[in-house]
Amino acid sequence: MRKLSTTWVLKCLNADQKCQHCQSSEKNLEFFRCDPNEFLSRLVTMFETWLYHYDLETKQQSVVGRHSSSPCPKNFRVQKSAGKVLASIFWDQDGILLIDYLPKGQTINVEYSSSLLVQLKDILKVKTLPEDHQGGLVLA
Repeated sequence: MRKLSTTWVLKCLNADQKCQHCQSSEKNLEFFRCDPNEFLSRLVTMFETWLYHYDLETKQQSVVGRHSSSPCPKNFRVQKSAGKVLASIFWDQDGILLIDYLPKGQTINVEYSSSLLVQLKDILKVKTLPEDHQGGLVLA
């Protein structure tokens, strides 16, 4: 006998939910097999990450006196971060579509998530328009 740690899972799915996930995965695989390029051209991926920022000391502030034979001093980050911001990034096969930073004091809720999806939808609309109908719009 040996001790094993449990695996953390996002949700505990019932049999119907598992079946539904399998069916949608099989359908996606079928779409991919029919036309891989078309499937990948419609795929949009999203990633969220916390970005931490620090108040770094300048090179001048970190200068210390030492003898030529003594080892170089090491500088360790011991301070807490000066702040953090949540970045939400959407991209497709051509590159980044949208980067959004959660405003300070804002919480992630239905309204915020919905507004992100509306922004993405607007960007995708412009992207799929023929060039002569875009009116010179440039996506950032």
